[in-house]
Amino acid sequence: MAVQKLKKFLDDNRVKYLTITHSPAFTAQDIAAAAHISGKEMAKTVMVKIDGEMAMVVLPASAKVDFGRLLDATGAREVELASEREFRDLFPDCALGTMPPFGNLYDMDVYVAEELTENAEIAFNAGSPTELIKLAYGDFERLVKPHVLSFHISV
Repeated sequence: MAVQKLKKFLDDNRVKYLTITHSPAFTAQDIAAAAHISGKEMAKTVMVKIDGEMAMVVLPASAKVDFGRLLDATGAREVELASEREFRDLFPDCALGTMPPFGNLYDMDVYVAEELTENAEIAFNAGSPTELIKLAYGDFERLVKPHVLSFHISV
């Protein structure tokens, strides 16, 4: 299960984190509310294809990906939303739509919204529809080494 894989990775790297169990919810905003976390601290993962390569974009739950800005920020020729059919087999240990923003564990690039870097902590799905992990943003950045870009619009 993804939760155990992620916890082991965090433990092996001596990262302090908090596991939060919540009732099932289906949007990042709903999950943030159920877990009593600010929508700015709740990071959601959106799967995209950048020049045909699968990648993760990570942004606040309260925001949407602006694909034009993402295209400009990455310097790519093409950026598009990936379909569930295209990425579901890449995360066999995760419930659909609950993959953690640790692309390094799945051999893919991660692009994080600049706004998330301003948070002391972030929370995110941990591969389960009822479990989040919350940790220091600095630890996330150190382990994942994401590309930090401005590519979203707040809603």
